[in-house]
Amino acid sequence: MKSLYRGLAPLSLALVVPALGWADELPRGHFVLPEQGDVIGEVRTIAAAEEDTLLDIARRHNLGFDEIQRANPDVSLWYPGEGTEVVLPSRFVLPDAPREGIVINLSELRLYYYPANDPGRVETYPISVGRDGFATPVGVTRTTVKVKDPAWSPPRSMREEAAARGEPAPSIVPPGPDNPLGRHAILLGLPSYLIHGTNQPDGVGMRVSRGCIRMFPEDIESLYERVPNGTQVNIIDQPFKAGWDGDTLMVQAYPALEENEASFEPVLNALEVLSRAFGDEEPPVDYAQLRQAVEQPSGQPVAVLREAEAVPALPEAEPSLEGIYEVVEVAFH
Repeated sequence: MKSLYRGLAPLSLALVVPALGWADELPRGHFVLPEQGDVIGEVRTIAAAEEDTLLDIARRHNLGFDEIQRANPDVSLWYPGEGTEVVLPSRFVLPDAPREGIVINLSELRLYYYPANDPGRVETYPISVGRDGFATPVGVTRTTVKVKDPAWSPPRSMREEAAARGEPAPSIVPPGPDNPLGRHAILLGLPSYLIHGTNQPDGVGMRVSRGCIRMFPEDIESLYERVPNGTQVNIIDQPFKAGWDGDTLMVQAYPALEENEASFEPVLNALEVLSRAFGDEEPPVDYAQLRQAVEQPSGQPVAVLREAEAVPALPEAEPSLEGIYEVVEVAFH
């Protein structure tokens, strides 16, 4: 895992940002990119106002539907109530992918942007992706054309479905409040796939599209103005991420996409990720903590290294991924 770093702990975000002079001026979704390490942001708690819904709070704080609901399972979606504490899960392990252009992590329902003209910064925004049956494809492509106030042509399959329900769909939907593409669209090299806004922002952060990437209107407008044509777009699917925050190994797990559940082994996937993180070293991992993280994916970063004094004696045999599995088998039974 080339993007994972070990060694001396980097300066904390609290120390780096004031030194740069624009600590309080970072725009929505912008973070200082750690010189070493893989973790950005922080988890915070706020008090809801009387008029707030949980979705209002999520959008205001750059979070999507699933993120805010998963972090606050006991809070009412439509009426949290004045003074109710709401957790903002705004701490992220960066995906294991080259820090270039746009990186879209499907299971995470989040987009990362590494602007070429500002290498010390990373941006991240909640997104919606293709629902089951219309999965957004994994692969590397590029942005092509940007369109403001786009018209939308419903695909033939959608028009046929609407006709079967007795609700004929128009062949073209002009720009305006009824256009599901919103006011800004960035076309991709993948035919028929776009990054675009939406006229239904409450759905951002869920799997609700027919394959395209949806964003809050304010987020796509910001990207639209700044992302150059030809920017690389790397679409990945990493339900389990691992990264270093100083000398602390953090993991972050999300539910696997529905269509992958039957073939996806969360614990084995996590072990493979950690094996790449440690290389030839035998990781002093708290396997009970790791298992809980992957079997009950909360979307929040969790530290999984044992304390030094709690590390059991390691076998003298050469470390290997198979050796890790043996340790896990003992730990889990």
